[in-house]
Amino acid sequence: MKIMTIVGARPQFIKAAPVSRALRKARVTEVLVHTGQHYDANMSGLFFRELGIPRPDYHLGIGSGPHGEQTGRMLAAIEQRIAKARPDWVLVYGDTNSTLAGALAAAKLKVRVAHVEAGLRSFNREMPEEVNRILTDHVSDLLFAPTDAAVANLRREGISKKKIARAGDVMFDAALHFGEKAQRSSRVLDTLSLSPRNYILATLHRAENTDNQARLTAIIRGLEKLSAKTTVVLPLHPRTRVALTRSGLARHSPIKIIDPVGYLDMVMLEHNARLIATDSGGVQKEAYFYRVPCATLRTETEWVELVEAGWNTIVSPVSSEYVYRRLHNLLSTFRAPRAKRRLYGNGKAAEAILQHLRKT
Repeated sequence: MKIMTIVGARPQFIKAAPVSRALRKARVTEVLVHTGQHYDANMSGLFFRELGIPRPDYHLGIGSGPHGEQTGRMLAAIEQRIAKARPDWVLVYGDTNSTLAGALAAAKLKVRVAHVEAGLRSFNREMPEEVNRILTDHVSDLLFAPTDAAVANLRREGISKKKIARAGDVMFDAALHFGEKAQRSSRVLDTLSLSPRNYILATLHRAENTDNQARLTAIIRGLEKLSAKTTVVLPLHPRTRVALTRSGLARHSPIKIIDPVGYLDMVMLEHNARLIATDSGGVQKEAYFYRVPCATLRTETEWVELVEAGWNTIVSPVSSEYVYRRLHNLLSTFRAPRAKRRLYGNGKAAEAILQHLRKT
């Protein structure tokens, strides 16, 4: 069996790592295609090394651009690689333009598509990620849903239950595998002069926030006000850096703004934070894995079970005062829920995915 794996952004590197490890262990041939959607070559290389992912067989170097242009260039380039490699399956992850381009290219060439992290829905079609999820799910032949809610979403959309596998979450696999390694090897807390449970970790990258001046201002000014109470650390995504430079918002900011960090350093920062404020889907889950309260800086989340379980709170960035008050209240009042449900499986999602690919 030959699997072609399509990745293009940091969250996909993390999701692909456990599956790639399982494929190699089973001596399954994997052809790895990196679209270059995440175009910082140094950071991509660091993530691959830390996660133990093999060097990509193809690096397409697509880079950034408008959604249609970027997706179109990816589609053309991936199509060529699929035609050359002739895999049995094309494996795509998550909800990026790389995900959609890989799925469409395979479907057009009549190569079977498997979607890892299928069935997630925010029910907000204004998010490009939501469009990517829906389209990818409906052209895929095998859908690996991480949660019961994801399975229910797919069934409501008329997708046959024969195509759906409740596999668990590969990010939980990664958290279990790499958590101890981060504790041993990361020195990021010392480098940044941080003490455990004495800072807030913030991440910000979604276009709905970075490209909306009012929302971006609300988030940054709210975090700045909060930084008078405790340290706020913000590893800066390239898109966010451009937005902040353009607006001048972060000039002389009291927020501890740092360059992007590798995966193990990010795990260490998440694991030791007092609170995480983010608009990232993956970081919401990682906060839960490490039992850290999370505030999602959006109007909704695709990870609804985290809100229901009490680990995640939606904080819509309607104003700086609102962001400040909600986050400050979380710092003061959060108590860890007593119920310890296994929301994302048993940490063996990659093995389940391999078994389904082999028998389907």
